[in-house]
Amino acid sequence: MSVYAGFVDAGFLQAEGARKLKIKRGEARLDALGVVEWFKKLRENSDDAISSARHAEFLRAYWYDGAFSPGHEGYKKQSRYFDALAATAGVQMRLGNISEQRPSYEPELRVALKRTAGALGIDEREFFEEFDQHWEFRRERKQKGVDTLIALDMVRFASQKAFNTAVLISGDQDLAGAVQTTQDMGRRVVIVTPNEGSVSKDLKKLADAVIGISQKDLKTMVVKRHH
Repeated sequence: MSVYAGFVDAGFLQAEGARKLKIKRGEARLDALGVVEWFKKLRENSDDAISSARHAEFLRAYWYDGAFSPGHEGYKKQSRYFDALAATAGVQMRLGNISEQRPSYEPELRVALKRTAGALGIDEREFFEEFDQHWEFRRERKQKGVDTLIALDMVRFASQKAFNTAVLISGDQDLAGAVQTTQDMGRRVVIVTPNEGSVSKDLKKLADAVIGISQKDLKTMVVKRHH
């Protein structure tokens, strides 16, 4: 029997899904049950993208996301969310890290403001004291280790012949090597995305198929948070 496994870059699906559905990213969350149900019915709607066999079996969805460190103010709330995800049948969690850094544009903006203050004859120290009282730079959050986890799992499970087809929800260029290695082991790789324009050119070239997620299905996978 043909087997297919899902590999979900949660950050990618949330961001691209929110963009497609016109939901602010901060107000969007993923519904794990909706994602699993989409995977299950994929074999019925894939037009042979998964397998020529109608009775292909869905193994599970490996779910990749970035986690706050225990000392972070958002850790407890995020942990409850991850616990609920992990309790969803058909989902297995894999967590990388989230790092918070100064915005990349902050140093350049401060240099420009310093020049402006000098040109206007304003005391630089007083200017920035006033500026900092009314403006706060939001720290940029970046996932670390998520792509590495996806790549390692895809290649490892392919070598163990755990699946015939990997269904990858991501568009990241960094996964091209893992996709090619998985294919070299005789496995197929299907790329899935809410928006084909978000998939790197190299992934498109390598993929055995690229599948878009319909608006209707996307609404069951990416939902608006209730405040």
